[in-house]
Amino acid sequence: MIVRIMGEGQVSLADGHLAELNKLDDELLAEMENGDGPGFRRTLQALLTRVRDLGEPLPDDSLEPSELILPSPDATLEEVRELLSDDGLIPG
Repeated sequence: MIVRIMGEGQVSLADGHLAELNKLDDELLAEMENGDGPGFRRTLQALLTRVRDLGEPLPDDSLEPSELILPSPDATLEEVRELLSDDGLIPG
């Protein structure tokens, strides 16, 4: 799966990592629903860090279609709300 982190580029991520990332996504969704700004910021950073750690960066000149688009590390709660689907940021 190709994942884009807005403002950073793309990584190739094995589908087997989705379950771990979905746990962080569920936490992020709960924090957003509760208006927990500090928790939201911590969990967003943790989610993006795991994607970076688990994924293989694609070359900067590569423009693959992204199957998943994640917000930038400095995205606001409101900006992330706009990206959400019923499943959160990560489907499944």
